[in-house]
Amino acid sequence: MEISNSSAIVTGGASGLGAATCRALAEKGARVVVFDRNEDGAKQVAAEIGGEYIGGDVTNPDDCQRAVDLAAEGDELRIAVNCAGTGWAERVINRSGEPHSAQGFEFILRLNVIGTFNVMTRAAAAMAKVAPGEDGERGVVVNTASVAAFDGQIGQLAYSASKGAVVAMTLPAARDLSVVGIRVVTIAPGLFDTPLLATLPEDQRRALGESVLFPKVLGLPSQYGQLVVSIAQNRYLNGEVLRLDGGIRMPPR
Repeated sequence: MEISNSSAIVTGGASGLGAATCRALAEKGARVVVFDRNEDGAKQVAAEIGGEYIGGDVTNPDDCQRAVDLAAEGDELRIAVNCAGTGWAERVINRSGEPHSAQGFEFILRLNVIGTFNVMTRAAAAMAKVAPGEDGERGVVVNTASVAAFDGQIGQLAYSASKGAVVAMTLPAARDLSVVGIRVVTIAPGLFDTPLLATLPEDQRRALGESVLFPKVLGLPSQYGQLVVSIAQNRYLNGEVLRLDGGIRMPPR
């Protein structure tokens, strides 16, 4: 796919993996719409890359439609990247024998799964209306899972369930959208140097980096953005989940 002059929407684009993706796509000439509930952060990233921004919640279908409509102006929406999401730490039962919070479990599923679904489906509907390229391709959707979908640790019941669902949506979505020339690929990141990990003490961050097979460092958000660009450009990548993790296999805790 030719990224230059294409329109892209990136959820969670105000920070971390999303912001890095916005920068990577803009560097390749894409018109990028930064979509994040942190509207000030989205505005800042958009100003940096010469893009546009919109504040909103991915769990709200109306917000998602407004964001997609903005990105689809000019009938050139060809790239949608879902980076919005968060984690949750809670065991099936706690030390007092009390069960996992149903509210917490539902919150994570709504944000990580329903949020991804909302943007993917609406972006795909808009992409289906653009003119196909010479090979029939109209667009690509890149979703974000996690290695926790495969190597869920203690206390990651809700998070692993949500990211496992994102993984499971990949192939059926790719099959559904093949008829209109839209690809679907999921990235499963490992340990990345995002704002969440930036809150940890340096010795803990260093220990996490040392747990990676090779290279023994935390992943850089720019490396995630680089992979998104590669996926967009390589039209034979479809229906697949790509681990971006330095070879790590997460231990139980």
